[in-house]
Amino acid sequence: MFETINTLKSELDSLRPLPRHSVKSLHEALIVEWTYHSNAIEGNTLTLKETKVILEGITVGGKSMREHFEAINHKEAIEWVEAVVAKHEVLSERLIKSIHHLVLKNIDDSNAGAYRTENAIIAGAQHTPADHLHVPHQMERLIEWYEQQGAHPVERAARFHVDFVGIHPFVDGNGRTARLLMNFDLMTSGYLPVIIKTEHRLAYYEALDKAHTQQDYQDFIVLVAQAQEEALSRYLNVVR
Repeated sequence: MFETINTLKSELDSLRPLPRHSVKSLHEALIVEWTYHSNAIEGNTLTLKETKVILEGITVGGKSMREHFEAINHKEAIEWVEAVVAKHEVLSERLIKSIHHLVLKNIDDSNAGAYRTENAIIAGAQHTPADHLHVPHQMERLIEWYEQQGAHPVERAARFHVDFVGIHPFVDGNGRTARLLMNFDLMTSGYLPVIIKTEHRLAYYEALDKAHTQQDYQDFIVLVAQAQEEALSRYLNVVR
């Protein structure tokens, strides 16, 4: 699967610079779809169309302010991640907390960008995150692991996502933050951001739980690799 991804990426890179208007259209679609799916996985009830109009500045009747802010915040977080990728910033705890702060802004300001100070349970999962007292040390170790990795970028991004969610460093917003961080890593390595679609939610959670309880990352790596292949193929179909 990595061979296919590498081939598709090489073909896309060979076509650069890509058509400006095509890239703009793809990027606009990415922001809406990434925001919709990432929020829907966590229970946000906005439809794809409702997400689009909210991101255009229109309020949707019958939807909570939290759901509106989840969409608006996520778009801002994507744009911030793209900006730090362009500046060639490296992964750090400051960057992680900054992304999380954007995710929870105007929703839970007291916990936005702050590691949890209480214990947590992940609903529906067999895995239980460690005591909150261990979170700072575990996050330091995760970044050290990341800095020493020599795996394929798609595998590294997938494994980082798994381990980040396993630590569950924040009270809320861990999933959204994990997917933003995964795509930060992919974009830093020259790959496209991926979208974990809401229709794959069960497979996504099962793969996470398998990795956490059995230390078997394969299903999750395959899930992310398939999403990367899909993203590359979509770009190529437009810009060829």
